[in-house]
Amino acid sequence: MLTAHVVFATITGNNEDVADIVTEKLEDLGCQVTETEISQTDATEFTHADICVVCPYTYDEGSLPEEGLDFYEDLQALDLTGHVSGVAGSGDTFYGEYYNTSVDKFAAAFAQAKATLGAPSVKINLEPDQDAIQALDAFASQLVTTAQNA
Repeated sequence: MLTAHVVFATITGNNEDVADIVTEKLEDLGCQVTETEISQTDATEFTHADICVVCPYTYDEGSLPEEGLDFYEDLQALDLTGHVSGVAGSGDTFYGEYYNTSVDKFAAAFAQAKATLGAPSVKINLEPDQDAIQALDAFASQLVTTAQNA
C-alpha cells in the first residue's frame, strides 16, 4: 500500500480544503494518508511517505507562509530520491504576477530535494469549485500512477 503525506498552510481555509480534496482522492485510490498543518510538521516526515504533497498559500507579494519557512528550508535539505512529490495551492488572481508563487517555490524545493515530480502543480483561484475539484482529483490520480510506476 502506498503512503502519502499531505501538508497544508492556510489563512482563509481554502488550502485546507485543497488538502482535504487531495487527501480524500488519495484515500479513494487506496493510499494510507496523513494530513497535517505545516507549522505542526517536520519536513523529515516526508522521508516516511511514498507521495509527498504541499498545499501552500502565497502571502502578500509572493511571500511564503511565515509559519512554513522552517519547513521550506528543511525540505530543500532533504534527500527525497525515490519519493513522489506534488504541489497544489489556492491563491487569488488579484495578486497578478504574485499569484500562487508559493506553489512554484515549493515545487522547486522538491526538485532540489531530488523528489520525482508526480504531477504538474495545480493552482486554484480562491475557494475550490467543481472544476478545481476535478483538477485536484486528476492531480492526485497522477501522483498515484507515478508512484506505482516508480
